[in-house]
Amino acid sequence: MAIEVMKPGLSTTVQDLGRPGYYHLGIPLSGAMDRAALRAANLLVGNDEGAAALEAVFLGPELRFTADALVTVTGADLPPKLDGQPQPGWTAFRVRAGQVLSFGFLRQGARAYVAVAGGIDVPAVLGSRSTYVLGALGGLDGRALRAGDMLPLGVPPRDVAKGRTVPEALRRPAATPAELRVLPGLYWHRLTASAQASFFADTWKVAPEADRIGYRFRGGRALDFVPREQPFGAGSDPSNIVDSGYPYGSVQVPGGTEPIVLHRDAVSGGGYFMLGTVISADMDLIGQMQPHTPTRFVEVDMSAALAARDERAARLQQVRYALQT
Repeated sequence: MAIEVMKPGLSTTVQDLGRPGYYHLGIPLSGAMDRAALRAANLLVGNDEGAAALEAVFLGPELRFTADALVTVTGADLPPKLDGQPQPGWTAFRVRAGQVLSFGFLRQGARAYVAVAGGIDVPAVLGSRSTYVLGALGGLDGRALRAGDMLPLGVPPRDVAKGRTVPEALRRPAATPAELRVLPGLYWHRLTASAQASFFADTWKVAPEADRIGYRFRGGRALDFVPREQPFGAGSDPSNIVDSGYPYGSVQVPGGTEPIVLHRDAVSGGGYFMLGTVISADMDLIGQMQPHTPTRFVEVDMSAALAARDERAARLQQVRYALQT
């Protein structure tokens, strides 16, 4: 069983939950930018939550199925169509051999997830089928899909019914303006008190330079740095530090002008200071933000970050319970 890629969309890749354990070697986690949407998609078609699916960005692909399949589309509101007929999102539906899955215009969000019962069965690399394009690793030949590609499918689970749906209340919508909660980090002290205040007070906007490596923001006031003597091994710009490791979600501000939030395909270290880190519970939200989305950064402490993580886990558990009935 396989899927023929008739049109690849803008930047469609194979993604699962990523390949943890290699970041210290410079190989990032990769995987779905919106992990909750990927998990929900796999649950809808009876797959393991970490099975490989397709991540489509802004513009959906056109796919022809060579065998019957159970399919769903979650994440961004990118309306699916089967032989031109609209299909519901966040709901499992049947596709017959020879039918074509396509998509309408994007209504909301940025990334949609197309899961098929059995999963996309490309070879696993370092324990994951996720595509890391920058390193030409995983997925289908380490790249985005192209017209003419054939995507192999795994063996579908038995007795999974069509029509299962994730309730509206359990789908996290993208709010405008967006709010990203940030835990100030080790280099927070490098900013002046006024710069610390303005970072959280200003409204920023997602820049066009927003991808799997990182999201850039602009529109807020430039940040001032506390005067210092240039450390040995650091660059001369006040935003430079002696090279350090970067956590996922870390917020860099090169030159103090435009914050960059590092995401799933980020490099593992470098010489820019990090003022803090976007909490794990909000990383999925970043993956659904379009360019020019107004955004506020909200300061939180560790207790609030851990509580948000618990809330996110509880929401996922509710999705699991809803699809068991």
